[in-house]
Amino acid sequence: MTFWTAFSILELLWVIGFSVWLVLQRRSPVATIAWITVLAWLPVVGIAVYQFFGPPRLRRKKLRRAKAKSVVAARRSAQLPLVEDVGRLMRLAESAGESPPARVRKIDLYNNGDDAYDAIEAAIAAAEHHVHLEYYIWEADQTGTRLRDLLVERARSGVECRVLVDAIGSPRAKRRFVAPMVDAGVRVAWFNPLTLGTLRMGLVNFRTHRKIVVCDGRVGFTGGINVTDVHAARQSRDKAWRDTHARIEGVAVHGLQRLFLEDWHFATDDDAPVDEYFPNDPGDGDYIVQVLGSGPDHTLFPIHKVYFSAIAAADERVLITTPYFVPDEPVLTALTTASLRGVDVQLLVPKEGDSALVSAAARSYFEELVAVGVKIYEYGPPMLHAKTMVIDNELSIVGTANMDNRSFRLNFECALAIAGRQTADLLATWFQEDLKKARPVTRAGQKKVPLRQRTLESVARLLSPIL
Repeated sequence: MTFWTAFSILELLWVIGFSVWLVLQRRSPVATIAWITVLAWLPVVGIAVYQFFGPPRLRRKKLRRAKAKSVVAARRSAQLPLVEDVGRLMRLAESAGESPPARVRKIDLYNNGDDAYDAIEAAIAAAEHHVHLEYYIWEADQTGTRLRDLLVERARSGVECRVLVDAIGSPRAKRRFVAPMVDAGVRVAWFNPLTLGTLRMGLVNFRTHRKIVVCDGRVGFTGGINVTDVHAARQSRDKAWRDTHARIEGVAVHGLQRLFLEDWHFATDDDAPVDEYFPNDPGDGDYIVQVLGSGPDHTLFPIHKVYFSAIAAADERVLITTPYFVPDEPVLTALTTASLRGVDVQLLVPKEGDSALVSAAARSYFEELVAVGVKIYEYGPPMLHAKTMVIDNELSIVGTANMDNRSFRLNFECALAIAGRQTADLLATWFQEDLKKARPVTRAGQKKVPLRQRTLESVARLLSPIL
């Protein structure tokens, strides 16, 4: 037997063995095929990549604070006047384990970092009992330093402060940078830090992509804006990223609080008291909001199901803004069928994203979407980082989740589903303003894409389930 014959037999046994093992993991068929391809072509490197990035679900410690969920559910607003389709979507998320819809007294939306940071800092400065922050990216720049110093001042004033940052997303938030907070009494933790145990268990993938601020359990923020100068025109001027963030005030904040406390417990094992972080609230207000959470420890992936169902239920318009567009088959089908039904489907993505591979994968979907009437626009510069959706005139979504598999199934994400025309119209107005800085993707333009570029896009698309 020659060397190459023996090598071929071993390679065949390798592919068969790992293919059987992967099939038993019961991933989606597309993801399974993608991983089999990687492991077949890169037998040594592929297994290392799979070990670091491949496990399909995070079996994280059960929250010994399960009371937090029951507190949120018990303080829901009763008999909420919801449009039928919106009501069904919110029941879907609640049935999948998320917080029930609740009234809020005030909603403020921000389409730039400067206004969002000003509002966050004002809320922190006004806090009397506690401040909780969770971020994927916290940079040690002017914006990050200003927020750090504010927390130092609040902690010294007796306010209970907790900060949770992602270990991979915030590599420059080192212990030296956070030391002033720790010295002042701020509790700081890193989500899923890289250790030998983390690498061995394949937990590199599971990041908190959430951006959450909760002050006194009464005021909450979430959206696409991290703590970094790139979002602030004060520092980045005309290069500041375009993004959207939301502030809510009312009982719905308890949903954001629950998500934070669950992640804090996972990162620290700290079982802080529950009731004091969920203050009694009259549950009044003119707005109805549902907090959606999703992550790799959740088998039902609520955000993905709500996105899919919302698009499928649309009658008039679907306006989506996302920096990363790599849809799976259900979402792609929902978009194409909605357009074929006569729904005005519009998609706004960045002209130049911060990942060439993801951008290439995204463009591989353009031709088939444009062919069925979906209007696609490429924004910028600057970078587009907002994650919003408008469905008809009655539902808006603002959050941290992108339109890709990583947000749907691998990262911890959160979003606000907001009922009512006022918010939908405001986001639709911003969408139209953003189109002034965008160019349309046309069928004629797609046909002119060079073969080399089309090949790159097609290869990137094959890897889309694991991007």
